[in-house]
Amino acid sequence: MLALRSAIWKVQSEIPLEVDVKLILSCVILSVGLLAQEPPVRVSEEEAKKAVLTRVNPEYPPMAKQMHLAGKVQVDAYIDSDGNVDSVKIVNGNPLFTGAVTNAMKKWKFSPITANGKTVRAVAGFAFDFKL
Repeated sequence: MLALRSAIWKVQSEIPLEVDVKLILSCVILSVGLLAQEPPVRVSEEEAKKAVLTRVNPEYPPMAKQMHLAGKVQVDAYIDSDGNVDSVKIVNGNPLFTGAVTNAMKKWKFSPITANGKTVRAVAGFAFDFKL
């Protein structure tokens, strides 16, 4: 244990103080930037569909097709201020279908969503039906 402490101390003492300060400042600036982001604005599925520029339909998963499965998937799509789908959160649905929906939604493009005259990040719920 003593050898480990002295090894850590040696490494720490070899790092210049300026590096430590720069690293700490970078972390603080990054944290402040993340905290300063406004939470996404919730928009209705209808409103979001009006803003769709590019829509990619999910492919029917071969295994689900082979098993003659049908189902519904509900997701929340997080849209950045440029209209790109930043992330997709599965709300409900059969896991055999959710991957197809996620892959397709990440290819969607929206016209930027605005609130109070400025572009904002948004979240919208979407439902997908898989039927044979």
